[in-house]
Amino acid sequence: MTTVGIATGAGRGTGEACARRLADMVDVLLLTDANDAVAAAVAKDVSGAGTRAVVEPFGMDVTDPEDLARLARRVRELGTLRAVAHAESVAPEEADWRRIIEVDFVSTVLLAAELGPLATAGTAFVYTASVSPLIAHIDPAPDVAAVLDDSAQEGFLDRLRDAIGPAVEDPAWAYPWATYGVQRFARAEAVRLGPAGARVCSLSPGAIDTPQTRREAARNESVRELIQRTPLGRTGRCEEVAAVAAFLLSDEASYLTGVDIVVDGGLCAAVQDE
Repeated sequence: MTTVGIATGAGRGTGEACARRLADMVDVLLLTDANDAVAAAVAKDVSGAGTRAVVEPFGMDVTDPEDLARLARRVRELGTLRAVAHAESVAPEEADWRRIIEVDFVSTVLLAAELGPLATAGTAFVYTASVSPLIAHIDPAPDVAAVLDDSAQEGFLDRLRDAIGPAVEDPAWAYPWATYGVQRFARAEAVRLGPAGARVCSLSPGAIDTPQTRREAARNESVRELIQRTPLGRTGRCEEVAAVAAFLLSDEASYLTGVDIVVDGGLCAAVQDE
């Protein structure tokens, strides 16, 4: 049996770090990224490191249903789906509110719709979210929750905007709503896929040392304050997040599903009562 892994957003940051960990866990690893050249460069580098997997770049847009269907077809051609680390994301400073919610939340739902039918006993999914909804105390009213739970339907973004209000048009507010959606969806998906023996978790990093985080901290005092209040006294590394993702995808986590794992250096513990 040929096992297949997928790492999305594999051209940089946490996605790339997850790809490097997955390369020793499966027989064939598909690295997806919107930038074909970057995906190819990472695939070449990972392949040259003497890892177990045959590494294949797979340029695609995670919000494009046709690309996602193409990805699922490729998995079927290769073997049995074993592990998915979905880390594709855009930060609040990189896009408008619609694109943030599409990439950071809706893509998760669309990806699951294509790959869920391929799940078998031992398949594991990790969907990257964020601590931002925990810090922002996102707690949706029933009408908002109902919209979030129907995110694959046409007109979702407009319905969500109507339910939450104009505040969601602020990218800094859209991001916690998007990543809350991922956490919520992962719990529901774990229930749906459990009878097949498959597992689903979300993973919520805190402030991770990336170019995006550094740029945001340079111009946003509140971001700098959160980093300073992190009990471990530093930002995290992409490799530290990927290590947790690798554990969640491994057989050692075989009874772990339907939960969100926080990797934040203690930040949420420090601000939980505020």
